[in-house]
Amino acid sequence: MKRILMLLTLALGISPVMAGDKNSAASDSKIHWMNLDEVQTAMKKEPRKILIDVYTGWCGWCKRMDATTYESPEVIKYVNENFYAVKLDAERKDSVRFVGKMYGYDPSYKVNMVAYDLLHGQLSYPSTVFMDQGFQLITNVPGYHNVPEWEMILKYLGQDKYKTVKWEEYQKDFKASWAEVPMQGATPAAH
Repeated sequence: MKRILMLLTLALGISPVMAGDKNSAASDSKIHWMNLDEVQTAMKKEPRKILIDVYTGWCGWCKRMDATTYESPEVIKYVNENFYAVKLDAERKDSVRFVGKMYGYDPSYKVNMVAYDLLHGQLSYPSTVFMDQGFQLITNVPGYHNVPEWEMILKYLGQDKYKTVKWEEYQKDFKASWAEVPMQGATPAAH
């Protein structure tokens, strides 16, 4: 009993010290998702490229990408170091100001017009919008992507390869090194 109390005391004494730094490994175990207001504020202090994950609540492939690709330690680390990551619900009903323009929900399209504008009317979910440090569109990447595919896309854009190398050529020479993340609770399909 004494030993258990001693271990418990030791554990409680150490945990605040280990959990003290917000930038510790524990806080880097997830992507640091922002909203549109937060990213605009952050860009004033330290400009970076932006990754905007455009999703809906009913989108199964959006949920799968969250549960697999965005849970990869390599994806998390690379996104946190090279991009500001934004989660944008395409069907949000409130108004939002983004890059000096006010956007609202349009019931006829069932979409917030900020998502419509970012996706140039091509409403497909998930879609990921990549912007440069000046809020200019780099590209729009529709659909679900597994970890090796996402590694190739993130590095192509994050390392500015898109400025000098055609996508087709980059794909030919690229060797993925990040491991796929299995979906939690998923069982293999019967063949």
